[in-house]
Amino acid sequence: MIDKNVVKKLVDEWLEGKEYFLVDIQISPDAKIVVEIDHADGVWIEDCVELSKFIEERLSRDEEDYELEVGSAGLGQPFKVPQQYINFIGKEVEVLDQDRRKIRGVLKSVEGEKFVVSVNEKVQVEGKKRPVKMDVDHEYDMNEVKYTKYIISFK
Repeated sequence: MIDKNVVKKLVDEWLEGKEYFLVDIQISPDAKIVVEIDHADGVWIEDCVELSKFIEERLSRDEEDYELEVGSAGLGQPFKVPQQYINFIGKEVEVLDQDRRKIRGVLKSVEGEKFVVSVNEKVQVEGKKRPVKMDVDHEYDMNEVKYTKYIISFK
């Protein structure tokens, strides 16, 4: 079976000096390799082809036959690495927390493994009879949420 660390090393070598970043590498038992990369401005098909050729030139099909797929992290798919969070600061996201509560709001900031989502919600303000809509910040740890994903909007 093809070693994931070998593939990661090759991808890291190709990424060096580029603004792309690695999102995920998956290798199935039947030797299907799936590499996901991303970039703040999106992924170009030409770069996926270039990375694919780079890997194929360095992995021997004589030792083990494999299927290789190189692509971008899917829009609307859950985030897998901190760099994806950083790329979507200022954009609307959906978070499913450990208690299975879903919130939608604007990804406000990212620091290390923590991120803040600002949600416009009704809050009871002292001195007011009715709740008032205002932005409330919710802080999360990336490792403690079920998922965070970008909300695709066609407004």
